[in-house]
Amino acid sequence: MASDDEEEECGYFYDDDDAEEDAAAGLEQAAAPPPERRADYWAITQESLPTAQKQDLSTVMNFLNIKQHQARALLIHHRWRMDGIYDHLDKGRERMLRDAGIVLQENNIMAAAGSTTPWRSVHCNVCFEDIPMGVVLTMDCGHCFCNDCWTQHFYSAVESGKKQIRCMQVKCPAFCDEDHVRRLLGRKYPEMAKRFNRFLLESYLEDNDSVKWCPSAPNCGRAIRVGTGERYCEVECPCGLSFCFNCTAHAHSPCPCTIWEKWNAKCTEGENIKWILANTKSCPKCFKAIEKNGGCNLVRCNCGQCMCWLCGGGTGLDHTWTSIAGHSCNRYKEETRGKTKDTSREQMQRYKHYYDRFKIHGDSYGVEKQKLGPTVLERVRLLEADLKRPLTIRDGDWLIRAHRRLLVSRQVLSRSYVFAYYMFGGELRMQPAGRAGLAVARNLFEDQQEQLEQHVERLSELLAGADAVAMPEAEIVQAKQKAVTLVKTVERLCGEMYKCIPDELLTLLVEPMTIAAYRPDGPDKAEELTA
Repeated sequence: MASDDEEEECGYFYDDDDAEEDAAAGLEQAAAPPPERRADYWAITQESLPTAQKQDLSTVMNFLNIKQHQARALLIHHRWRMDGIYDHLDKGRERMLRDAGIVLQENNIMAAAGSTTPWRSVHCNVCFEDIPMGVVLTMDCGHCFCNDCWTQHFYSAVESGKKQIRCMQVKCPAFCDEDHVRRLLGRKYPEMAKRFNRFLLESYLEDNDSVKWCPSAPNCGRAIRVGTGERYCEVECPCGLSFCFNCTAHAHSPCPCTIWEKWNAKCTEGENIKWILANTKSCPKCFKAIEKNGGCNLVRCNCGQCMCWLCGGGTGLDHTWTSIAGHSCNRYKEETRGKTKDTSREQMQRYKHYYDRFKIHGDSYGVEKQKLGPTVLERVRLLEADLKRPLTIRDGDWLIRAHRRLLVSRQVLSRSYVFAYYMFGGELRMQPAGRAGLAVARNLFEDQQEQLEQHVERLSELLAGADAVAMPEAEIVQAKQKAVTLVKTVERLCGEMYKCIPDELLTLLVEPMTIAAYRPDGPDKAEELTA
């Protein structure tokens, strides 16, 4: 039989000086951190899983005045979404429970069991034996069978992987009380009772739309729970990994999940594309890529067209050691657009344009995080330790905040090129009326992207050279003012881009897409849920 501890665990689961002072005071106010946001993101470990489960179970049990197994069945039915339960309350309590397969306690238990001698024995309709009252069990639905039959029924259900076990009565939709299941299995099959307990705990993770495993590799063993209705969000696990809660890929806003998935698949072809661009040229007739495998600069395509490898122009077949008949390419000629159109190579060049910018900003993010980050922290430490300076000058939080905004905006810039590659490449299906407004929306987006790029580079340059320890006080105030201004501008431009994408661009597409909200400090951090 399962111990009481086990049952409890699984149960819930201007003057220059004045100017400097005024500027410093104004900057302090401008750089003040925003009010702390209530934690809606929790990191759940194996130890805190029962606590997380108990919170939701207790809420439903108290709200609807039902038992624990009934609350669990209702939550599983609604994928552990409290808003789903609230949305169905207009049906009435009884109907809502009935739709979820929950039957409330019947009053006439003995009559439902078909017993003619209710105070002495009950006839079990499974084994067809008259069973003493002390060894029978009645569920909420009123159906009564002997303990042995119930035990075998529970054993078979758990063995097949079920965590919700229905009554044995034919066509009865009621779920069995999990306390009864645990108690009977614990007497005869304690290992199966433990497995059942594990199933109940795992259901909180497997059947819950608000909980997903952290996709870190190697796995950190945490699951992240988000607030109700926050499917499209990005969250940072305590292990340090930031990921998109909707698709569990690495954080990728302002890029929608569908586009990010396409990009990852495209990037697997990236090395091949780079090799093709570097080592092949396109046939001027069929536009297929041709690789040169000999020393002669006259190359012949499989379609029969001959071409000069030096310039890529079409030629005849006759040639000597020094020249190709009817062809000369030693003189530079302006390329004539429109005569020949190498579509495949243009597509590769277009991909390379966006990929290079995606990677350049990604590489800059890595350098600014790994090298500039420790440098900024060391400068702040030394500045705050210099007791000879005024307190307002020693405060180096503005450096830390500016560096944090720099990292976030770098990632926004990098991913914005992924979005632009697909949005403006004709690969996404447009609404019939969408193409007319695409050009205007594109100009708006690219203008925002260009401005953001310029200000991010300025902020990066400022932080790289802002050695506040060696600066006079006047220069520190000036650098601080510039940093705060740039941070505000970068935040505004990022916010405008995050508004432009869903409002002006994604609405033009046939397939509905959504992006996570902009967070100036990056993805919200999940807090460890204590057991």
